[in-house]
Amino acid sequence: MTTTNHIIAQILIIEDETDVRQLLKRVLSLEGFSVLEAENLKTATKVLERENIDVVLCDVKLPDGNGVEFIPGIKVKNPYAEVIMLTAYGNIPDSVQSIKNGAFDYLTKANDNQRILPLLYRALEKVKLEKRVAQLEKEAIERYAGFDSIIGNSLAISQAKTLARQAAATDAPILLLGETGTGKEIFAQAIHSASKRKTQTFLGLNCSAFSKELLESELFGHKAGAFTGAAKDKKGLIEEADNGTLFLDEIGEMTMDLQAKLLRVLETSEFIKVGDTRQIRVNIRVIAATNRNIKQEISQGKFREDLYYRLNLVTINLPPLRDRQEDIPQLADFFLKKLTRDAYQHVKGMTPAYIEKLRSNEWRGNIRELRNVMERSLIVCQSSELNVDNLPVEMQYHGAAHDGAISAFDLASIERLHIQRVLHYTKQNKTQAARLLNISQATLYRKIDEYRLD
Repeated sequence: MTTTNHIIAQILIIEDETDVRQLLKRVLSLEGFSVLEAENLKTATKVLERENIDVVLCDVKLPDGNGVEFIPGIKVKNPYAEVIMLTAYGNIPDSVQSIKNGAFDYLTKANDNQRILPLLYRALEKVKLEKRVAQLEKEAIERYAGFDSIIGNSLAISQAKTLARQAAATDAPILLLGETGTGKEIFAQAIHSASKRKTQTFLGLNCSAFSKELLESELFGHKAGAFTGAAKDKKGLIEEADNGTLFLDEIGEMTMDLQAKLLRVLETSEFIKVGDTRQIRVNIRVIAATNRNIKQEISQGKFREDLYYRLNLVTINLPPLRDRQEDIPQLADFFLKKLTRDAYQHVKGMTPAYIEKLRSNEWRGNIRELRNVMERSLIVCQSSELNVDNLPVEMQYHGAAHDGAISAFDLASIERLHIQRVLHYTKQNKTQAARLLNISQATLYRKIDEYRLD
């Protein structure tokens, strides 16, 4: 059988009978495959460790073991490899167990010669599909969690991204500094995704979310009986993140004694579980973040100076949103598309006035606040575009007078906004709005005309 697809693949034949092995190699080589051989499981293991194998043809009975039991080991070494079992016996229990262990199919030698190539090509199609799916998943993860997920081209954010990319190539600890809501966890995920650890675990922990005792257990794990309620052994995040990245948000909230234990992990790559005496060795990369002034915390005796210098081999300052106003339209557009994907589909855009109000806001809550304001605007919006009236009251009149006459402190401003909110609540039902406002419909219509609410 000659394929027209020119599939290039590496095939490993594990067979102790030289004649059978040589015959299979000749047939597959004529098809254009790269064929490797192993006469036993020991040799096969070495081949699997150094080569990227697509399909394994494996005998069941081998001098140093059982091929059926070897299938999981093949999958560990080459996760995408498919396995076709070969036997001279046609044993039904072996066939069933092969499939259970992850084999693609099962052939009886001599009797199934005509099936080998068609079966091999089907296995290769599966390998190709699984690799393609894995690649697409990887690309999707990198788009979501990589540096492309950090929106903005302002000088401030560009400088932070450049430094983060450079640091990602190393294993150095990183300290992210910035106000709440500036995207510290997104930066940490992007650094992990761009690092050599990207295929390993990324775990994040907010140190302010736990008491001292719980935080210690979450980080370092515990032995059964270490404290009341510790019914069984538990792995901590430091152990779970072995070979990967551990992100510690709000590290400034960590107590001094836990800081000392963390420092030991960074210096020795070892730790001890709560209630245990055995040292556990790990290989982790730590990214820490805080919104506190760490140097001030050190001077006040609230943060260890030695831990600070161990963590800040690379320090990245994330700019507040008010220092990167040119990025706000792009961020707003991102949130609009994200939030309208599954809901609020009637909203297609934003008016220039709405965008300008976003740009002029102070954003003390940074990107997190911007997202919340966008979602709030979508909830109350009844047209196809977000407009100034959809913003919170304090934003609508911040920094400018309404129509050049009504200030944010004017009673008319309060009345106008209250009527507007009630009309939104009643979905423009004037009768219901007048009843809720405890005024006549005639008065309501006069107010609507006066404040140009139509």
